[in-house]
Amino acid sequence: MRRIKLLSCWLLFAVACSLDAAMQTPQTTRAVTLFEGARLIVGDEGAPIENSAFLVENNKFTKVGKKGELQVPAGAVRADLTGKTVMPGLVELHAHLGYWNGPANTNLVENFTRENVLDHLQRFAYHGVAAVLSLGTDRRELAYQLRDELRKAPPRDTALYFTAGQGLSSPNAGPGFPMRPAVYEVTTEAEARKAVQEMVGRKVDRWLKIWHDANRAKLPPAVYRAIIDEAHRHNLRVVSHVDVTGQKELVRAGLDGFAHAVWRDEVDDELIALLKQHPKVFTLTTFWGSRNVMYGARPSWLDDPLLHETFTRDEIRKLENPKTPPDAPQKWAEGPVPRNIAKVKAAGVRVAIGGDIGGISGGGGYFGWSSHMEMAGLVKAGFTPTEAIGAATRNPAELFGLDELGTIVAGKSADFIVLNANPLDDIANTRRIAKVYLRGKEVDRARLRAKWTGRSSSSEHSR
Repeated sequence: MRRIKLLSCWLLFAVACSLDAAMQTPQTTRAVTLFEGARLIVGDEGAPIENSAFLVENNKFTKVGKKGELQVPAGAVRADLTGKTVMPGLVELHAHLGYWNGPANTNLVENFTRENVLDHLQRFAYHGVAAVLSLGTDRRELAYQLRDELRKAPPRDTALYFTAGQGLSSPNAGPGFPMRPAVYEVTTEAEARKAVQEMVGRKVDRWLKIWHDANRAKLPPAVYRAIIDEAHRHNLRVVSHVDVTGQKELVRAGLDGFAHAVWRDEVDDELIALLKQHPKVFTLTTFWGSRNVMYGARPSWLDDPLLHETFTRDEIRKLENPKTPPDAPQKWAEGPVPRNIAKVKAAGVRVAIGGDIGGISGGGGYFGWSSHMEMAGLVKAGFTPTEAIGAATRNPAELFGLDELGTIVAGKSADFIVLNANPLDDIANTRRIAKVYLRGKEVDRARLRAKWTGRSSSSEHSR
């Protein structure tokens, strides 16, 4: 009996110690970091917070304010960001993942592998992009399997992956090869509704894409109306690759947004009036495809250190276009784009970045870099740096329904970029990246650099 009593006492003591240890574990293992001293661009339309402080606990922002004014938990790690600028992680809404293999300089269906998609997501992460939408050309089985896998357990050093599944077009009127076979080609209302329903069953992420371009072949009115109606019945938004002739008819039919900028051609008063009547219609940017006419045959930013950190010299040389006329940048500046930017802004149309990167017309696989060039393009076309940053952070997060991204406020995911210079002075400074944090953890950019270029140092590059 005595032995039984002693054993019982020992068991009670052990249980009590275990419970005490379990209760203490969250406190002793809780990861809390105070970042202080930086200029903080919150991502809203307000002025930055000078000499800021913000707390990150595990993967969330928990407090944001001024240095010295926050109550800091005992044991918090302090990170001094004096002299730095912090901005939210970017959100890219128009990419075509998986097809491009940079080192091999190929754009092939065979490239669409788990490893290649992950590599593209890592390139985005390296550049401070927190989330990416692959817009309408993903290979069916692999894309959905990988999306579900990454959604369940997002790996470190990768942007979040969202897929709009497969777009819809008239026969032979979708994207170029190798992406065209991924698209639903529809000719009737019944085919259109069935395709949308199939993607609903696949749980595509929030948006569908259509191609409606007179240069290829437009969708018949009954078909595009059926697509929009069926998508809206299932709480999906529809965005379109569209030429100037199709913009007005699609807006009247209930289109939610343009996958390419409406300012490529002259925007007339009728379209502006329609956009005012449909204030929720938005547009993505796609400046990357016009890079040489905007910046010349050999853009000065080819010497940018960030470009050399992630791409080979051969890949960078391919960004030159000696056939570009010397007066191309001046003609672009005096052309319709800046004029239309002013009209679109005045009409209240919301703008978000989307570089069409990874597609053939998008100029290869400069994933991540192109997102920064979309901001630079907006400023070149007339946006302020504050507006351009909002178009790369807050606007795309809100338009795509990513409530935890886009701004640096308490309760949101801790996705942010630490910069060595102020992008409000010069938008090119978004490319002066010191560190990137995704979901509260620092991206191992040195490891990724070494994988892509064989160089671990960010300062090593050839001019």
